[in-house]
Amino acid sequence: MRRKYNPYLLPSWARTIREVGKQLIIPFTIFQGIRTLIIPTTFDVVLLLIFLLIVALFQMDLI
Repeated sequence: MRRKYNPYLLPSWARTIREVGKQLIIPFTIFQGIRTLIIPTTFDVVLLLIFLLIVALFQMDLI
């Protein structure tokens, strides 16, 4: 049985990194989306998909 995720059980440095990542992932995703529209390469599309996955995980509180 999987335990419920509780971010307050993490060490303070890990919570800080999580919060900074949560604040920075949206601007990175927007920038990558614009970059992918202008110059679409395979790497750009894969990176955009990874960023979108991370945003979705943050929104569902799985990270």
